[in-house]
Amino acid sequence: MTSRQMVLGMQFSGGYGAAPGAWRLPGANLNSYTDMDQFVRYAQAAERGKIQLLFIADTPVLDVDLDHHAPHHMIDPLLILTVIARETERIGLVTTASTTFTEPYNLARQFKALDVISHGRAGWNAVTTSDPAAAANFGATIPPRAEKYERAHEVIQIVQALWGSWEKDAWLLDVDGKRFADMEKIQPVNLKGKHAASRGPLPMPPVRAGPARHLPGGRRQLRPGTRGPHASGVYANPYTIEDARAQRQALRDAATRAGRDPDEVKMLAGFMPTIAPSRQAALQRRRFLDEVVDLHHRVRYLGAMIGLPLGPDQLDEPLTADQLADAQPSPHDPRSARALEVAREGWTLRDVLAHGVIDYHPVVAGTATDVADHMQQWFEAGACDGFSIAVDSYHDGFDAFVDQVVPILRQRGLFHDDYEGPTLRENLAAHEQYGLDPRLTKPARS
Repeated sequence: MTSRQMVLGMQFSGGYGAAPGAWRLPGANLNSYTDMDQFVRYAQAAERGKIQLLFIADTPVLDVDLDHHAPHHMIDPLLILTVIARETERIGLVTTASTTFTEPYNLARQFKALDVISHGRAGWNAVTTSDPAAAANFGATIPPRAEKYERAHEVIQIVQALWGSWEKDAWLLDVDGKRFADMEKIQPVNLKGKHAASRGPLPMPPVRAGPARHLPGGRRQLRPGTRGPHASGVYANPYTIEDARAQRQALRDAATRAGRDPDEVKMLAGFMPTIAPSRQAALQRRRFLDEVVDLHHRVRYLGAMIGLPLGPDQLDEPLTADQLADAQPSPHDPRSARALEVAREGWTLRDVLAHGVIDYHPVVAGTATDVADHMQQWFEAGACDGFSIAVDSYHDGFDAFVDQVVPILRQRGLFHDDYEGPTLRENLAAHEQYGLDPRLTKPARS
């Protein structure tokens, strides 16, 4: 039993599920990619389980071969979250938007609008863009890394400032006094950096009362970097508990250096569960899901991970005794030790791959108890503050997680029974700020 409790987010991209073959599963709605009713149903299932947030990853490019795979990303995350906002009440609505090719005013306006529509449940996953194909969609090229991150720091600061460009009591709605708002309390932010700038203000009021921070009307220079993380939550992709601990501690240290309480920054570890009545049934499901991927390529990749020349002719055979004796996990890939561990259990290479040993998150294919055990082990080891859960298929995976795994987590005292409040900040136990966080804009310590 622990007094700390997990923060849980459900990944929610593409329309079908985290597994490439999710669209082929029996019972899946083949129209899920464009069916808004399906998205609402999944969101309502997550809200039934009191999951703190939904997360839509996004990259502005077609990055998959549609001959066999469904798209990785949704048709437009902000529009879909707006639909969901009208059919849910408490669950947070978070999506990715890049700082590299989007102007801060557009970002601030779009996310503020979602926040207003959802009554305080919007969240922005701020990222930079690294894919040249995505850059080409904007008629541009990827800037040098240093420039890209300088711009990211500037854009985030401008967006946060624009979000606070109305003071909390600026919206008067004074019928008798004939005053709609107090323009003295709606001020331009006048922020200019090396790569981005905005005058402001935004044309929309705050969602609810918060600690207002008035920004003076005179032009202000942006700081060239940040003295600590801006984030209330961070998505991370560690593959081992040791790596996860190190990443979480680095985040907490950065928050402390910035004058923030490290408990404000929640690290959510990526995790891919396949839930079934038995481990064998879960493995069979994953084998079916893998039918659309290039297993010939994957088995060669598996060989590189464990130091063996493997080919597709051995796909349905286990490693031989000689191969097992020669196998060594790659020191450059944290997944390699797990891959070799599974191979040594005697599985065929097809089944080794079905265990998810080369997926981008740790995979647990098994019962609801198996999934809960993994989550408890990581959480109690201090490896994360919660999880970003990428279920293999949405059409039955959301219900399976909410109805089977969540009750186990609650029984063990690891997950809350109800939402803490109506806003995403309350449900993340995040510091309440309005506009730029004053702790991050104080003069640097000498």
